[in-house]
Amino acid sequence: MSDTVHTDHARRRRAAVLGSPIAHSLSPVLHRAAYRELGLADWSYDRFEVDEAALPGFFGGLDEEWAGLSLTMPLKRAVIPLLDEISETAASVEAVNTVVFTEDGRRVGDNTDIPGMVAALRERGIEQVDSAAILGAGATASSALAALSRVCTGEVVAYVRSEARAAEMRQWGERLDVEVRTADWSDADQALRAPLVVATTPAGTTDALASAVPERPATLFDVLYDPWPTALAARWSMYGGAVVSGLDLLVHQAVLQVEQMTGRSPAPVDAMRKAGEHALDAR
Repeated sequence: MSDTVHTDHARRRRAAVLGSPIAHSLSPVLHRAAYRELGLADWSYDRFEVDEAALPGFFGGLDEEWAGLSLTMPLKRAVIPLLDEISETAASVEAVNTVVFTEDGRRVGDNTDIPGMVAALRERGIEQVDSAAILGAGATASSALAALSRVCTGEVVAYVRSEARAAEMRQWGERLDVEVRTADWSDADQALRAPLVVATTPAGTTDALASAVPERPATLFDVLYDPWPTALAARWSMYGGAVVSGLDLLVHQAVLQVEQMTGRSPAPVDAMRKAGEHALDAR
């Protein structure tokens, strides 16, 4: 593959997001907006319904037009054995959401969720906090812990529903060098007093906590974006707290993907966000 990816009209280039389910993904909207803004008329970005069983076959069918892939659930771990190399960031949470095909044919995996979270916080002026709370303990929670390792100087309290989940979060804390204390979900209203609260739970899970938002809340990072706002985010905003949304995360992780796949920097953050907002409004 001797052609360069840096010229606008060198040849047709392809990228896509893979996962299952995938029909809801906003990634095509964001990446296509970036291509338009960057003048990459020969680039396309699609979505494909691919589960773990189908992933090796999909990889086997890719040709030299392919520049990169975005990966969502359930593929972030399943893809690792198919790659030639993964970044330290991806290795730290055993999850890859970005694959770049290099000019010499290698498959390189990265995780842009973690720096994307950090970038979304910094955009709102959150450079450092002395403590934080995480609501939930799923796959997104480990990425949130990795992001907090770059932002939080003190203790992170994770509110979880089971001792098994609590043990997992403590293990991730040790691995990521984050001071993690776990607490039962029944006390999750206490989380809302932290300088930074990261909600990583599925839609509806935190709705019951909305009535417990304190009068002067600090910053809420809610990783959901559809439906938006969540009940918790709406109450948080009403009380004057800062809110970082799942769309902010989606945009910033996609910005990093665009830059890696196309070799063009900086990616157009504002155009990508506006495209995402328009798509969500249309839903």
